[in-house]
Amino acid sequence: MSLTFPNRSRSYDEAGKRIRFVGHDGMFQISFSVAADAMTRMQPATAANEAGYLATFDTESSAIRDVAAKAYDRTRKSMYVLTAADFG
Repeated sequence: MSLTFPNRSRSYDEAGKRIRFVGHDGMFQISFSVAADAMTRMQPATAANEAGYLATFDTESSAIRDVAAKAYDRTRKSMYVLTAADFG
């Protein structure tokens, strides 16, 4: 199977300064987080708060999911933290 993102929900993790979301490979759930530095790399004007990071995630969700799928295709782990370097 390949990675899909049927659930479009996402949440902000204040302690980790990242956005969390999930993908699915068949019956397996894969956890992803996108660090705040990645949000500001994609959109430098991103407000450095929950609303700003969530807005950027929503705007850039297609690109974020593409990067997540590529990371998963390389290593097939159950959890990923995507940083600005992954979006370079």
